[in-house]
Amino acid sequence: MHKFSYVLLLLMLVVSCKSPEARRPEQRFSGSFIKKSAERNKELYQKEEAFITQLIAQSPDTEFESSPNGFWYFYNSKDTLATAVPKKGDVVTFTYNVKDLKGATILTEADNGLQHYKIDESNQELISGIRDGLKLMKEGETITFIFPSYKAYGYYGIEEKLATNTPIQSTVTLKSIETTENN
Repeated sequence: MHKFSYVLLLLMLVVSCKSPEARRPEQRFSGSFIKKSAERNKELYQKEEAFITQLIAQSPDTEFESSPNGFWYFYNSKDTLATAVPKKGDVVTFTYNVKDLKGATILTEADNGLQHYKIDESNQELISGIRDGLKLMKEGETITFIFPSYKAYGYYGIEEKLATNTPIQSTVTLKSIETTENN
């Protein structure tokens, strides 16, 4: 009987010294959500691009240009003599408005006020379309930009003013360019 208790004790020691096993997750995600989201965004962009292209075609008198950054624009007033465009670190002063593509005003220049922005170095809450558009402008120019939703207010929109995923147009007037010592 004594031997049996030693064997039982030894057996319990061997079983209890087993290292713990990792638990497997109950759910596994395959990344399908991200893939579906990317596909939805591509479809949304294609629809917006088709709508904007159709809108541009309805204005044959206006000379639209396409930006490699994914938006379209035309000059309201163009300076053909000036050559300087803002570079990284320059401080620009400008005004802008925001309208939907039907022309209804969402934010006026007065709502936005006079803006000061340090090119590519400011954390200012400014949509990426305007940040990219300012780099194309010369002092004194006014340009109307048409931005697809991903270059505008995207998924967030503007609370109680602009729905999510809505393309916009914005007229921007560049008042001044202040170059920095680095440039």
